[in-house]
Parts: sequence; structure tokens; C-alpha cells
Amino acid sequence: MGLLPHLLHHAGFFLGSALIAGTSGTILFGVLGLFFSIPMLRRLYQRYGTWRAPALALALFSAAFAFSTLVIGPAINSGGGPVTPSTVPDHSSHHT
Repeated sequence: MGLLPHLLHHAGFFLGSALIAGTSGTILFGVLGLFFSIPMLRRLYQRYGTWRAPALALALFSAAFAFSTLVIGPAINSGGGPVTPSTVPDHSSHHT
């Protein structure tokens, strides 16, 4: 999952930015997180025999995702404005 944002920028600057930033990126990674948590939720259900444990885990996942999206993301945003090609740092050193 951590490599996905880096790989998406190779599809094109604006395409990568459109998929990662904003509402579409938030929805994309939220759905991926939910999808990848299904095996854990099933194991919780099998272990406790009730839907309360998976529901609590899902609520915690949602709260952590919302906190990350609404608090941490804006706090680490360097410029606060839209990213333009002139503000993108040169990272061509890792390309061969």
C-alpha cells in the first residue's frame, strides 16, 4: 500500500495527483482499507461469535481513518495550496 502513491505518479503528474489528492483519493484508500480488513473482521467474528467485536473494530478503523484524513493530512500539508509542476521537488535521481 505504501508504494501505491509513488507508483501512481508515474502514470502522469495530473493523473497521479487526481487519484491521490482530494475526495477521490480519500474514497479510494478508504475502500481499500475496508476491503483489506475483511479477513480480520471475519476472524474476530469467529473468535467471539458475535458481530459486536467486528463492529467495534470497524468503528475504530473509521475513526482512525477520519482522524488521519481530517487532522493529520492537513497538518502535514506543506503549502496548503494546490500542487503545480513548478512546486514539485525534483525526484528524478531514483529513475534510471
